[in-house]
Parts: sequence; structure tokens; C-alpha cells
Amino acid sequence: MLLKTFGWSFAITVIGLVAAFFYGGWEAFGVVAILSVLEISLSFDNAVVNAGILKKMSAFWQKIFLTVGVLIAVFGMRLVFPVVIVAITASLNPIDAIDLSFNDPDRYKELVTDAHPAIAAFGGMFLLMIFLDFIFEDRDIQWLRWLERPLAKLGKVDMLSVCIALIVLLISAMTVATHAHQHGGGHVDKAETVLLSGIAGLITYLIVGGLSGYFEDKLEEEEEREHEQEEEAKRSGKKMSAVALSGKAAFFMFLYLEVLDASFSFDGVIGAFAITNEIVLMALGLGIGAMYVRSLTVYLVRQGTLDDYVYLEHGAHYAIGALAVILLVTIQYEINEIITGLVGVVLIAWSFWSSVRRNKALEAEEGNSEVTAGV
Repeated sequence: MLLKTFGWSFAITVIGLVAAFFYGGWEAFGVVAILSVLEISLSFDNAVVNAGILKKMSAFWQKIFLTVGVLIAVFGMRLVFPVVIVAITASLNPIDAIDLSFNDPDRYKELVTDAHPAIAAFGGMFLLMIFLDFIFEDRDIQWLRWLERPLAKLGKVDMLSVCIALIVLLISAMTVATHAHQHGGGHVDKAETVLLSGIAGLITYLIVGGLSGYFEDKLEEEEEREHEQEEEAKRSGKKMSAVALSGKAAFFMFLYLEVLDASFSFDGVIGAFAITNEIVLMALGLGIGAMYVRSLTVYLVRQGTLDDYVYLEHGAHYAIGALAVILLVTIQYEINEIITGLVGVVLIAWSFWSSVRRNKALEAEEGNSEVTAGV
């Protein structure tokens, strides 16, 4: 079962790591391995969400999502999108960006380094909004209650996450401006770049969130309409066109999943820029991670164990928040790539361990209740 579900992921991992080693030695091997783990950790909650929706769909639509959807996610978002980001920020066309990365890596790195403030501000704001919207939401299950409970109460204030994100962006831009003024360098316009790129990241998040909400509302409307017509069919004794209705609802599910997948793919791609600027290593690492996310989605659907480790989603979002802060800090200061990669792994591992402890505590309580009832 495990080998059947994760077989392709294991194969892609071996191929990707071997390719990374021949491309850049052990250093490239390590970067790709870290990127793979980062992508899996950042997208774990995406796999959980996908599985929750996917299990409601027919076998046909599951295959569509796990074939067409994987092509879009792996080759579109993980391979093409990083090239587009570099091309736009470095004022190159995509072909020149790829050519430069292979034939003149020093010049390519120089261009990407110059473009890093824009990339970091854009990605930092996008990731920060994901994190803020999560921690300000009131939810039944809380991991770090001492922190999440008061933040959930604050979250009742409208647009609080947007306001905090804009304040963080202003502080980042002002820090850059102050530093440029004190050193009298030629990067006085860097603060303006940071500000504009950060606002663009915020707008992108709001658009993606709006589309996700739109498709989710459409999905709920279709499911409610289908349920009403099925009830009417039962009362009248007629057979309604349930197949067409199911197909329409499934189509909206598919669209909704693609929007969600794109948004989670985006944070993985943006986060990768905090670890490496090399397109080849980024594509290999994110491609491997994306395959595991796909396999994990299938595994969760087949096993039906979505709620076993309830704190993992929290850990993933805290990792996103940490990555957002790191990206914004790297606008002005350098942070070791190993530290950046390990932060997410540590938070995910911590949330997993907390989930296991919670499950054991619940089992112990149930056991005690049964003993008391028997007495």
C-alpha cells in the first residue's frame, strides 16, 4: 500500500538528488534535500485540505485532479513560475533567464541578488498574510493556547491582519531607507522597491483568497442545490439528473482545488528563494516535494486518517510565519540558508510530537472512563 502510493515519489527523489549531485556536488545535494523537506512541510496542510475535498469526488474527478492537477502544480508552479519571477524582477525574458543561469551563473546570481529585495518583500508579505489570517481565526482545536486564544479574540477586529501586514511592510521599507541614508549608497530607491513589491504581494494574496472564497461559495451552493433536488426526487418518486449535478459540483470542486493548490505552491516557490537563487536546484527540490504532497493526498484519502495529527496544520502555518519574517529580514541582512530550511522542519516536528502526545492523552482518558464505567 505504502510503496504503491509513494512509489513514484521515491523514484523522483532518487533521480532528483542524483541530478543535483552531478550538477553541483554535495552542496547542491543538500540544498535540494532541504527544499524538498521545506515544500513538504509547507504544503502538508494543503494535502490535508485537498484530501478532505477529494474524498467527496468521484473516481473520474479524482484522476483528473491527480493527473492534470499534478502537471499544473509540478511543471507550472514549481518549474515555470520561478523562472518567471526571476525574469520579471531582473528585467529579462524567461529564455534569457534560463540561458544566463546555465552559461553565466555569476552574472545571473548578481542580477538575482539585485532583485532580491523585491522578491523578498513580495513573498514575505504573501506568506505573512497566510500566517496572520490563520492565527487570528477562532478555531476549536488550539495548539499553543496561551498564544492562540488571545490572538483569536483580537482577530474579531475587521481587517486586522491587513493592517498589521502593512505596518510590518512600512517598518521594513523605513529600515531600508534609513540604512541607505546612513551609508550614502546608491540604493536609495531600494525602499520604494520594497514598498511597491510588498503591496503587490498583499494584493496577490487578497486576489487568490477572493478566488478561493468564490469557488468555495459556488461549491457550497451546488452541493446545497443538489441535496434539495435529491430530496425533491425522493418525495416525488422521480429520478433526477444526479450525474449532471454531481459533475457540476465536482467541476467547482476541481476549480477550487486548483486555486488552493496554486496559492500553496506559490508560498513554496517564494520560500525557496530564501534558500537558493538557482533555478535548477529550486526546480528539483520543489518538484520532489510536490510529488510527495500528491502522494500524501492520495494516502490520506485512501486511509481516511485526516484528523489523526491535529496540530500539524498549526505547525505548517507557524513555519510559514517564520519564513515570512526571515524573508523580510533578508532584505537588509543575510541569514544562513541552513537555518532558514531547518526552522520549518523543527516546527513541523514539534507539532507532530504534540499531536502524538495529545492522542496518547485522549486514549488514556478513554481507558480510564471505561474502567470507571465497568466498576
